[in-house]
Amino acid sequence: MRVSANKRLLLVHAHPDDETINNGVTMAKYAESGAHVTLVTCTRGEEGEVLVPELLNLASSKDDKLGEHREIELKNAMKELGISDFRFLGAPIKKWRDSGMMGAPQNDRNDVFWQCDLDEAATELVKIILEIKPQVLITYDEFGGYGHPDHIKAHRVAMRAAELALNQGWQISKIYWNTMPRSVIQMGIEKMKEVGSDFFGAESADDLPFAKPDELVTTVVSAPEFVPQKLAAMKAHPTQISIDGPFFALSNNLGLSVWGDEYYTLVKGEKAAPFDNNGRELDIFAGVKS
Repeated sequence: MRVSANKRLLLVHAHPDDETINNGVTMAKYAESGAHVTLVTCTRGEEGEVLVPELLNLASSKDDKLGEHREIELKNAMKELGISDFRFLGAPIKKWRDSGMMGAPQNDRNDVFWQCDLDEAATELVKIILEIKPQVLITYDEFGGYGHPDHIKAHRVAMRAAELALNQGWQISKIYWNTMPRSVIQMGIEKMKEVGSDFFGAESADDLPFAKPDELVTTVVSAPEFVPQKLAAMKAHPTQISIDGPFFALSNNLGLSVWGDEYYTLVKGEKAAPFDNNGRELDIFAGVKS
């Protein structure tokens, strides 16, 4: 693939649906603006919980066909976001399987992503980096957001691949980690309490491992006009995201604006204008040369 767009964004995620929850608005916004957006998903999410009763047979404990189904869900979600370049790490070979939650027996399988050789996986990602030459990379923090082994491994693979790519002649100008600020989550919890509901059973944002201190936020992509696309993409992942669950309840109770801002921590590169009133970047490509 020959990529000629002046702005090129690479996102590295662990499972189908992670991209939409974390970065749906960002992906849709930059794709619409003409940027080349590439999504790399490291596993097919074979160990995910199945939320659709009539599809329970797909679970790993039954027919073990959830991965194939989630490939279809991802394709449908990317259509909603306007993304045409989405790939699985190591494709066309099915390299690595979903590792399950931390501490699960699946963590010890030889074929899961958690057990893969770091440099082997990073080398697969380097091939993509050298092909598309992204100026901006988005992935998870060291904790993978909430401690899932595949999220942690995706972080390690992405950061190692950026290092290896530099040795081979391509420097990624800016690297961001997904961030969910505590204040935003706390606001959501309070709004949910007002209508007699809850958000993952949490009494406080401090109860949720993915709630991060607000001061870690360096950058916010604010694009509420793309929230309908994000919500449509979330609905394209029905085995993982219930329309009766906390994500859509949050939308109903806070309005579409709750999904219109996506937050990041810049860990490589320099912040650049424009900034909001809190001194946070508003454009992940700010200061980047094509």
